Amino acid sequence: MQIRDLPYTDPGDPDVRSGPRFLYWLGRSQLGGQLKALGWGLLHQLGIAGLPVTVGVAVQAVIERSGTRLALAGGLILALGILIAVGDTMLHRTAVTNWITAAARVQQLLARKTAELGAALTRRVAAGEVVAVSTGDVEKIGWFVEALSRFLAAAIALVVVCVGLVVYLPALGVLVAVAMPVLALAVLPLLPRATRRADEQREKAGKATELASDTVAGLRVLRGIGGEELFLGRYRRASQEVRKAAVRSARMWALISAVQVLLPGILLISLVWYGATLARDGRIDVGQLVTVYSAVTLMLFPLRHFEEIAMAYSFSRPSAQRAVRVLSLRRSDRTATEAGVPSGDLYDPATGLMAPQGQFTAVVCGDPDEAGRLAERLGGHAETGDQDTGTEQEKQAPSVLLGAVALDELPLDTARTVVLVQDKDPVLLSGTLQELLDVPSSGLVTAEAALEAAQCGDVLVALAQASPDADRDPMRTRITERGRSLSGGQRQRLALARSLITDPEALVLDEPTSAVDSHTEARVATGIAGLRRGRTTVAFASSPLLLDVADRVVLVHEGSVVAVGTHRDLLRTEPRYRAVVTRETDDEAAAAPRQDIGAVPAMNSIQEIEERA
Repeated sequence: MQIRDLPYTDPGDPDVRSGPRFLYWLGRSQLGGQLKALGWGLLHQLGIAGLPVTVGVAVQAVIERSGTRLALAGGLILALGILIAVGDTMLHRTAVTNWITAAARVQQLLARKTAELGAALTRRVAAGEVVAVSTGDVEKIGWFVEALSRFLAAAIALVVVCVGLVVYLPALGVLVAVAMPVLALAVLPLLPRATRRADEQREKAGKATELASDTVAGLRVLRGIGGEELFLGRYRRASQEVRKAAVRSARMWALISAVQVLLPGILLISLVWYGATLARDGRIDVGQLVTVYSAVTLMLFPLRHFEEIAMAYSFSRPSAQRAVRVLSLRRSDRTATEAGVPSGDLYDPATGLMAPQGQFTAVVCGDPDEAGRLAERLGGHAETGDQDTGTEQEKQAPSVLLGAVALDELPLDTARTVVLVQDKDPVLLSGTLQELLDVPSSGLVTAEAALEAAQCGDVLVALAQASPDADRDPMRTRITERGRSLSGGQRQRLALARSLITDPEALVLDEPTSAVDSHTEARVATGIAGLRRGRTTVAFASSPLLLDVADRVVLVHEGSVVAVGTHRDLLRTEPRYRAVVTRETDDEAAAAPRQDIGAVPAMNSIQEIEERA
């Protein structure tokens, strides 16, 4: 794979069982590039290893006054110089290619996973961590892949040189052969502590990045409440923690580097002292001593690759682990059991929630986090496998059904077509209003109708005033990234209009009116009910204004449906519902007369669910 051939047609199916396994898979996927780098590295390293022999021959030729042997040594040095230059150039070229292509492969894998999960990604992984993986972590992973082939070439060269010295001059070669493994492995006891400090630095850096991204995203709100200095102080403290962790990590790596300098120095001193003694006694020639000394001196260069591979692995392992955490997120996605787009009632077996086809169903949950998880399940976005959040029942529950078809049996594009989930914090991408509303849809709902139902009249007026065109067309007005030029309520209503335009078979809204005033909320609730008449709509809310226009209201308590009815009926008959909707305190609930008639709606709900199942 060459850089000019990027991007990959298919980046492959990574091994995401662990960080080291992912690194191994990545290196194996680039086996051709690794072998090329290994070959050029061997040529470079063995060319360097051959220099001491020619230098020793040249020194001995001068001592013996042999012009022929001196000329031969000069020719060999010239030839080795050419081989070293070619090998070093091509090694750098192939190693950098391996680095860039490995980083590109990881970025493609991350992009593919992001497209697969969509908005569900940031619900499962912090935004700061995703940014860290796709930027700095990608480079560190590529560094390890690039350094691996150079390390293998250096290790092979060291073995060849040690064997050659033992054969060439056993008296000194054995000393070198015994000392080299000690020099190469001397830093191993220090690596665990260095790795822990590097992990600590990465963790603190990731938290600081997440804090910075969250602060920038909410900067407008922070300015409104005068909270800039508070969050600036938090970021200062976080950055100082990162600096301290980086210094502690650098000290350990400095110690490792010092060991890599001290021990080879001791070896060279010992070698010179012992070799000089042998030469003085006439047991070896001066040229042989020069050859061995030059060989050991040059062996210190490939020996540095042991330190580099240790650093590369220590830095890339936590980076690979973070990448694996993102890439291991799965959506159960099998071939659809039936052709075409399914339709019917939307039913969740885990909670017993039923949203009849063609009706507007409002869902009330006392726990906002529970409502968010349930909204994810209804959209088929719930993650399979171990989760950090959610109950055991939610983790092991079967898929949500649309009619008689499980959502996780549908292809991803089909599932997203039939069920659309708008979470409580929707994102508006930068672009014009026309581009924002240009989304895949059934074509039955116009932009004008959707904007009217979402009560976006004041938004259109504001955009028309900011329009650069003479005709003041709000549809051509550019909206900044994430809609930061708009208020929270305006952003929420535009996102609602975008969702209404798509006109899916089932629309799930999580707190669609939480950022608007009560008058606007009432009109928005009426607009949703009118525009979605005859289509399945589920709204998670606790506002009486929205609950009152729903065809049916469902109360979910502790992960199960406990009551079903209309808003007014549940207010009279269900104390738990009344406590959530009216924000009733515990003292008020205790003082209120007890009405133990909430079991009837719950029983009706259970009977209805059994009939549907």
